[in-house]
Amino acid sequence: MDRFRDTLRTPTPLKSQIEQANRQIRVLISQLDSAVDRIKQRDSTIFKGVVTALAKHDTQHAAVYANELTEVRKMGKMVTQAQLALEQISLRLGTITDLGEIATTLAPAVSVIRSMKDGLRTALPEADREIGEISGLLSSVLVDASTTGGLSLNFGAANEDAQKVMEEAAAVAEQRMEESFPEIPAGVLSERQQEDLSA
Repeated sequence: MDRFRDTLRTPTPLKSQIEQANRQIRVLISQLDSAVDRIKQRDSTIFKGVVTALAKHDTQHAAVYANELTEVRKMGKMVTQAQLALEQISLRLGTITDLGEIATTLAPAVSVIRSMKDGLRTALPEADREIGEISGLLSSVLVDASTTGGLSLNFGAANEDAQKVMEEAAAVAEQRMEESFPEIPAGVLSERQQEDLSA
């Protein structure tokens, strides 16, 4: 009877923890949005440098600008991918209604956030603390939910689901990059740089 009473009592704190994590994720998404805007501005400035250098037939400077542009665009793609993945996680967190869903939703979410952490640390150092807090909060909710509800966590399936989230986000990020950023003029990039951009 006591265990039954505890089970009824615990979803409320878990729900408020999930809501808190979701609020933090929304703040992080907004920070990533600002980072994408900054990357677009930087891209635009460097792209003009490529075009100007090419107009002066200065292929050496054009190649230097193109190299920098490649790095900026890789960063842009990674930040956009992280933003899209977090949006998916936020949507999933908003639909959790019972303990069973907590395990199936949070395990992949924690996995996705952990996999993005290192990349985001370089792109957005100021968000490192928030990412750590979100990851910790979701992990704690996951442990509480599995303890309270006696749920067993299937990490294999969770990692597979996390991989799908990241792949979908990568595909959409690639499409957004193609739509948002002008193509670098042919002949300026080395084969390696072209491969880096399409990776």
